[in-house]
Amino acid sequence: MQRRVFVAVAILVTAVLGSTVSPAGAAPAAAPWDCGTFDAVEALTASAVSTRGGDVVREPELNVATEALPERAKGKGGPGFRATVPVWFHVVSPDGVTGNVTDGQIRDQIRVLNLGFAGFYGGDNSGFKFELAGVTRTVNEEWFNAGPTSREEREMKRALHRGGWETLNYYSTTASFYLGWAYLPGLPESQQYLDGVVVDWESMLDTSDTYEGRFDLGFTAVHEVGHWLGLEHTFSGGCSAKGDFVDDTPAMKVPTSRCPEGKDTCTREPGLDPIHNFMDYSDDPCYEEFSPGQSDRMQDHWLHFRA
Repeated sequence: MQRRVFVAVAILVTAVLGSTVSPAGAAPAAAPWDCGTFDAVEALTASAVSTRGGDVVREPELNVATEALPERAKGKGGPGFRATVPVWFHVVSPDGVTGNVTDGQIRDQIRVLNLGFAGFYGGDNSGFKFELAGVTRTVNEEWFNAGPTSREEREMKRALHRGGWETLNYYSTTASFYLGWAYLPGLPESQQYLDGVVVDWESMLDTSDTYEGRFDLGFTAVHEVGHWLGLEHTFSGGCSAKGDFVDDTPAMKVPTSRCPEGKDTCTREPGLDPIHNFMDYSDDPCYEEFSPGQSDRMQDHWLHFRA
């Protein structure tokens, strides 16, 4: 299905017509666990590959320097790790109607995050739980169409950002020409306002048929929050030994589109491409898991940069 495209030259320059802030609604359902780069100072952000998933550009390339996780900070998590992440959900609409997702749809997205990071669909329980702290609603066409590293993105985030490094700021817009983007942990203090994820509102559950059957289960947010917690793509580094700096995700040369079982792009390395991993570029119905090694990496990044 063809994606609606906003042409940059056609965007009207508008001021903020209205902005409201509301406290969090009803608490999200309990997560299942309640019941049972380039790793260098000059690292690119986790969104460092611009690749098409069919006719959809998944993420932009963001050349923003972040601090690498030091060796002394590794191995600090473990099976008993638990962290609750407050989420400020910023809904931006160009007209007060388009993209103005409901409180119920926001709660559904929080539930999808909790299920994904708790291992409900498969894979490892990372120990992270997400709780809605509040919602802002803003009418601003420029911000709705803002691209990565643009003046409009900076203006939006300076105005809306809440909390510190431990708070997930989730910006629901049309994400320019992309499904979304995120910044890795380790931004300098002067750029803290940039921290967070930007996600196309149409990738949420029951919001639109634009990505029907491909990117409409809310897993774009799970992917972007994986970056926010320190994960690279599973295809980062191609078939090199370091790859995504996680030992238990098999090496892969190129990102995945759709869900090709048996895909193996690094034939000299053990294991098939991890197409079911949230940090590949597979379609939403293909996604299932984070690996234990990815959980360890996210926990270490949280404890060093965000806790």
